[in-house]
Amino acid sequence: MNSRERVKTALNHKSPDRVPVDFGGTGVTGMHVSCVAGLRDYYELEKKPVKVIEPYQMLGEIDSELIELFGIDTEPMNSRSTMFGFRNENWKQFRLPWGQEVLVSEEFNVTRDSDGSLVIYPEGDVTAPASGRMPVGSYFFDTIVRQESVDDEKLNPEDNLEEFKLLSQNDLEYYAAENKRAAKTGRAVVGGMGGTSFGDIAMVPAPFLKHPKGIRDIEEWYVSTAIRREYIHQIFSRQSEITLQNLEKFYTAVGDTLDVFFVCGTDFGTQTSSFCSVETYLELYAPYYKIINGWIHKNTNWKTFKHSCGAVEKFLPHFIESGFDVLNPVQCSAAGMSPQHLKENYGESIVFWGGGIDTQKTLPFGKPDDVRCEVLQRCEIFAPNGGFIFNAIHNIQAKTPVENIVAMFDALKEFNGS
Repeated sequence: MNSRERVKTALNHKSPDRVPVDFGGTGVTGMHVSCVAGLRDYYELEKKPVKVIEPYQMLGEIDSELIELFGIDTEPMNSRSTMFGFRNENWKQFRLPWGQEVLVSEEFNVTRDSDGSLVIYPEGDVTAPASGRMPVGSYFFDTIVRQESVDDEKLNPEDNLEEFKLLSQNDLEYYAAENKRAAKTGRAVVGGMGGTSFGDIAMVPAPFLKHPKGIRDIEEWYVSTAIRREYIHQIFSRQSEITLQNLEKFYTAVGDTLDVFFVCGTDFGTQTSSFCSVETYLELYAPYYKIINGWIHKNTNWKTFKHSCGAVEKFLPHFIESGFDVLNPVQCSAAGMSPQHLKENYGESIVFWGGGIDTQKTLPFGKPDDVRCEVLQRCEIFAPNGGFIFNAIHNIQAKTPVENIVAMFDALKEFNGS
């Protein structure tokens, strides 16, 4: 099988020739830029600065050399702009606070606060209020909340819809070209277009907008899902209307050479519990996911990708009912997320994309043999009869020992018999 065939076979709950691998296919399945550089050094590849493809989490580009080395089977259809609202183009060199030389977009513009933090600006416009901060000693940016006091008498759902616009002809031309590029690699193409994720708290503060209006504080947003539910329904309803129009245009541009559509990054789980009840999910979120997923399944061959960290076992029947084909990152360390339980109870209905190694404990703090044992165990559980794409549980973070990342890939090769 080639890479695309391998992924599609697993997505259809059939056994491929080996476990498919994703690293870098999405913004939640990648690696910190320092880890990418560390791997290049370990394998004595050409010395060159790594591109920062998503500055929000400081994700590094996994280029063709590493893709071939690790047998990665996915290819991202890259977003048109970063989380800070600027495009990745006209690369320039930049030295990060920990001393690493990288390549960043020409619109990656930062200044330094009085406390030494780096602050970054929406659309690279330093005349606008900063929308992200990298504290001293940190390795990624935190969103800066830029919300004025909420006046319930003046709340207007349109303010929280500012970022949801109809795709332009330029947008469609970009997506068509980017999809064509990705498809030529022979790997499974993973992408999306934005606007399909309802209430994603990474998006709510809108670090990509210069002057976001409406409810933009994460805590206030969660409060609003309880006490301003009609307001949230109005946002989601109008958002879904715009998204349906965009999906038709997007499909015309990319067709069925796109294999996996990233629908949703909204987290519903914590380490031990959840951000809302099942009843709230069914009343507030599910109707809109059914609209989006329903259109996709009726009109395309795409598989729909749902990202949610944490203890989401109780939501899984409802994610499946809502039309999601894929669950990521499969946080096996969270309550109720035992790999064996997940595979036995849901393995025929949803694809587990992730879960291959714990990125909170084993990968950053274990020994290489601990990593090997966990990878082999997870593959033994998740791989039978397909329905499994190997990835770590969320992005591999800075300061993860490179020897452990190598051990992860070596264990996967061992399982695959290669």
